[in-house]
Amino acid sequence: MFRTALRNVLAHKARLLMTVLAVMLGVAFVSGTLVFADTLSNAFRNQSAKSYDDVAVAVTSYADENDAEQEPGISEKTLGKVAALDGVAAAHGRVDGFAGVADPDGKLIGVGWSNKGSNFAPGKGGKDPAYTFTEGAGPAQDDQIALDADSAAKGRYAVGDRVRVATNGPVKEYTLSGVFTTRDGAVNAGGSLVLFDTDVAQKLYLKPGYYRDVTVTAAPGADDARILDAVEPLLPENAEAQTGQALADKQAADIEEGLGALKQVLLGFAAIALFVGVFLISNTFTMLVAQRTRELALMRAVGASRRQITRSVLIEAAIVGAVASAVGFVLGIGLTMGLRSGMAAFGMKVPDGPLVISATPVIAAFAVGVLVTMFAAWLPGRRAAKIPPVAAMGSVHAAASTKSLVLRNSVGSVLTGLGAGGIVWGASAGGDTGRMLIAGGAFLALIGVIVLIPQLSRPVIALLRPLLVGVFSVAGKLAGRNAVRNPRRTGATASALAIGLTLVTGLSVLGVTVGRAVDKMTTDNIKADYMVTMANGGALDQSALTALEKAPGVSAVSPQQAVYFEVKGDFASASAVTPGDIGKVLNVEVVKGSLDTLAKGGIAVAEKTATKKGWKVGDSLPVTFNDKKKGSLEVGAVFKDSEFLSPVLVSTEVANPHEVKPYIPEIFVKTDGGQSAANEKALIDALGDNPAIAVMDRQDIRDQFGGMINTLLNIMYGLLAMALIIAVLGVVNTLAMSVFERQQEIGMLRAIGLDRRRVKRMVRLEAVVISVFGAVVGIGLGSFLGWAIGETFRDKIPGYALVLPWDRIGLFLVLAGLVGVLAAMWPARSAARLNMLTAIKTE
Repeated sequence: MFRTALRNVLAHKARLLMTVLAVMLGVAFVSGTLVFADTLSNAFRNQSAKSYDDVAVAVTSYADENDAEQEPGISEKTLGKVAALDGVAAAHGRVDGFAGVADPDGKLIGVGWSNKGSNFAPGKGGKDPAYTFTEGAGPAQDDQIALDADSAAKGRYAVGDRVRVATNGPVKEYTLSGVFTTRDGAVNAGGSLVLFDTDVAQKLYLKPGYYRDVTVTAAPGADDARILDAVEPLLPENAEAQTGQALADKQAADIEEGLGALKQVLLGFAAIALFVGVFLISNTFTMLVAQRTRELALMRAVGASRRQITRSVLIEAAIVGAVASAVGFVLGIGLTMGLRSGMAAFGMKVPDGPLVISATPVIAAFAVGVLVTMFAAWLPGRRAAKIPPVAAMGSVHAAASTKSLVLRNSVGSVLTGLGAGGIVWGASAGGDTGRMLIAGGAFLALIGVIVLIPQLSRPVIALLRPLLVGVFSVAGKLAGRNAVRNPRRTGATASALAIGLTLVTGLSVLGVTVGRAVDKMTTDNIKADYMVTMANGGALDQSALTALEKAPGVSAVSPQQAVYFEVKGDFASASAVTPGDIGKVLNVEVVKGSLDTLAKGGIAVAEKTATKKGWKVGDSLPVTFNDKKKGSLEVGAVFKDSEFLSPVLVSTEVANPHEVKPYIPEIFVKTDGGQSAANEKALIDALGDNPAIAVMDRQDIRDQFGGMINTLLNIMYGLLAMALIIAVLGVVNTLAMSVFERQQEIGMLRAIGLDRRRVKRMVRLEAVVISVFGAVVGIGLGSFLGWAIGETFRDKIPGYALVLPWDRIGLFLVLAGLVGVLAAMWPARSAARLNMLTAIKTE
C-alpha cells in the first residue's frame, strides 16, 4: 500500500500542489514563530548576561519621592561604605530618567518612551565600565554630555557640537564630549541614551548626593554571595540588593515571559491558518478519491480491505504533509530572518546572536504538518474505503445517501442552535463570564455553520442566479448551476473563506464600534483646542504650565494633575485643576452646587462616588495629604462622571503645597480664535521648542485615543492574511480540479457553440459565486459575534452603540469577488484551452 500511495502522490503532483502550499504556509507560520521567539529570547538573554558579567551585586532604591521622611535614594556616604567593603573592587552609583535629544530639525530622536538619560560614573582610570567610547570621552563638566553612537549618527552630531536636550524641564544646550556604544536596553529598543555629569544627573532626576542604583564589582577571587551579605546591612529600608547573576536570571525570565505572550498570540493565528487549511486539504483528497473511484473499487475487487484503502489514503497524506512540512520549515526560518530585518528597519534593534534552531520547532513543524494533513484526509479516506467493488463498473461513485444528508443537517442545526444560544447568553451575562460563554458558543456555531454550509449554498446562490443570468446570460446560468452541483465541495471551499471573514468582520465591527464610542467620548468631553503632553508619556514639569499660562492668545489653561489623599482612612484619586478654567477646557456637567467653590478651597465629586460614599454638597471631609498633613475639604459641587476626570476635583493651589513635585500628565489649553497654525506655533515657542513635548490639536487628541484601536485592527488583519491566502488557494484548487473533472462537459459546450471567452467567464463567475457565498456567511457570523462581544463591556464605555461598518463590509464583499476572479485565472485559462475533441473523448 505504501508503493501505491507513493505512486498516487507522484501521479497527482499538480493536483496536490495547493495542498502542499496550504500546509507549507501554516507550518512556516508555526516554525517561524517558534524559531523567532527562541532566537530573540537567546539574544536578549545573552545580552542581559553580558550586561551583568562584571556586576557582583546590584542595588536598587524604591524611594517614594513624595515621602519627605524617607531618604530619596542611596547616599554618597552609603556608596562609600559599600566601596570600602572587603572583596569590592569598585562601586558605581547610577541615577536615570527621561532625556530627549533633538535632531538638527528640532525633532525628537528615538521613540519617546525609550529615550533615557543617566550619569557617567568613571572609576579608576577615568573609565565607566558600562560604556565603551568610540569618540571623545565622558562628560566632565556641567555643560557637557555624551551620546550613544546610533543617536549621534541619526542627529549627525560630532564631538564638540552643541546638542539640544530636553528632560522634564526646559530644553538646554550641551556640548557633546563623546560618543559611546552600550548594551543598554533603551538604545536597543530604538531610543537614545544621554550621559550627564553625575552632579547634573542627580539634580535632574533625584537629589544632589543621592543615587537610585548602585552596581558593585568584585575583586578577583571574591565571592558574590559574601559581598551581598555585607552590602545589605548598609542599605536604607527602601533599597534592595541582589547578585548580578540573580538579576540576570530574573531579566531572562521576564524576557521569556514577555516573548511567551507574543509567541502564544502568533501561534493562535497560525492555528487559525491551519484550521482553514484543513478544508482545502480535505477538499483535495475528497476530489482525488472521487476521481479514482474505479481504481479504488478495482483494488477492493482484487482483495484490498477497507482498512488498507484508508491506510493508503493516509499514507499519501503523510507523504504530502512531510514534503510540505520540510519546505514550510525552511520558509519559517526565512520568515524569522525577515522579521529580524524588519524590526531593525523600524528602529527596533535586536541584539546580535545566532539563529537558534532547537528540536522543538523542528518536531512541531513536522508533527503539525503531517498530523493536520492526515487528519484532513481521514474522512475522505473512510469514504474511499466504503466504495463497493461493483463501482468499478461505473465511472462515478454513487451520490451521498439521503440518510447521510439528513444526519449532517440535523447535527449542523443542533450545533448552530446551541452556539447561537451560548453567544446570546454570553452577551446578556457580560463581563469575563460572558466572554467565555461567547467563545464557547462561537466555536459551536462556527462548526455548526461549517456542517450546514453545503445545505445553505443552494438557497443563497439561488438568490444570486437571476442576477447572473440577467447580466451574463448563458455563462452566468451555467456558473450558477455549477456552483451548486456539488454542495459538499462548494461548502468546504466557501468554509475556508467564511472562517477568515468571520474573524475579520468580528474584529472590524468591534473595533469600529469601540473607536466611534471613544471618538464621541473625546469630542463630547474636550472643549480645549490643544492638549500638551510629554512624548514619553511621563509627567510635565511645572514650568511648562507656567509657560503656557503666559503664552500669547491663551484664554484658558488647566492641568490634569494627579493627586492622592486619604479621606476617612480610604485613598481618593483626585485631579488638581485650575479653578475657573477647568470648565472652559473640559466638559464638566454639574449636578448640584457650583465649580466656583474650587477657587475657595472646596472640592467637586463625581456623582457615582458621591452616592457610594454618601457625600453631599456642604459636607466637610477630613483629609490626610501626601505629606501626612491633615486638613478638611468641603464638597462644593457634584458632577456627572467623566472618563477624562478623576472622581474628585481640587484646586492646584490646595494640592501643590502638599506635593514634593506635582505630577502633571497633561495640560489642556483653550486659545483665542480656536485652532490655527499661529496659535499652535505660539504654544510651541512658549514651551521653548521642546522636542520632548507634544502639542496636540483636537484631531491629534482623537487620533491618540482612537488610533491605537486602528493600529491593533491593522495588525490583526495582517496576521489573518495568512488564513485568507490559504482560503484563496482553496478556491483555486477547487476550480482547477472541477475543470479537470468536467473536461468532457466543457468539450461538449465548446462543440455546441460556447466560445473560449464565455468558457472563461463561466469559470470566473463560478469562483466569484463561491467566494461571495463564503463572504456572506462569514460577514453575517462575524457581525453577530462582534455585537455579542461588544455587549460584554458596553457598561465600561460611555456612549457605546453598535456600529456596522458598511464601508468595510462592502469592501470585504468586493474583495471576495476579486479573490474569485484572481483565483479563477489559471483554471479559466485551462478550461478555455481544452481541445474539444480530446475533451469529449475523456472518461
